[in-house]
Amino acid sequence: MTVSIYNHENFFLLLTLVSIIGFIVSLLLIPWIVTKIPSDYFSHPKRQKYLWHNKPKLVQWIFIFLKNSLGILFIIGGIAMLFLPGQGILTILIGIFLVDFPRKYKVEIWILKHPFVLKSINQIRAKAKQPPLKL
Repeated sequence: MTVSIYNHENFFLLLTLVSIIGFIVSLLLIPWIVTKIPSDYFSHPKRQKYLWHNKPKLVQWIFIFLKNSLGILFIIGGIAMLFLPGQGILTILIGIFLVDFPRKYKVEIWILKHPFVLKSINQIRAKAKQPPLKL
């Protein structure tokens, strides 16, 4: 039994379409998210409260679940974009910002202290006429 690429044309077509859509979405969504981060977001010693902290517990849990699910999708997509067209590192970074885990704030600061990452983010912010991130 021989396996041929022609036996899986639909799979490769689907993979190509997903890659193209992911590339276009990352080109549009990542810069928008990066420009919406307040410039002093990382200069506070403690994390700010959620926007929904005064809502009922059920609503809080739903928002946290949705935020973490979206973050995991961003991380998986970013890892795929390391091999496919797209902004893989920035997508992974956005995913990490969305997912909740212990010591997350320290990991975010450690990632942002890498000159390449901070420079890339601040270039995107400068194009949108936003002040650079302060660490």
